[in-house]
Amino acid sequence: MTPAPFPWDEVMEFGLGVLKLAPDAFWRMTPRELAAAMTPAGMAGLGLRRAEMAALMARYPDVPRHSTKL
Repeated sequence: MTPAPFPWDEVMEFGLGVLKLAPDAFWRMTPRELAAAMTPAGMAGLGLRRAEMAALMARYPDVPRHSTKL
């Protein structure tokens, strides 16, 4: 199985457009540095575990704001 090609267009768009890196700074970065820059500060690994999500859903269930019955 052939791996997918590297998404250069998306990475360049993020690095040059969103991060506003100068082209020379972008091309000097290592892949690891770029990946760190693409992760919001302090947010790496902060996803909820299944049990934590279930507890939040039990505590704050979705409740319709108004009835749609006519």
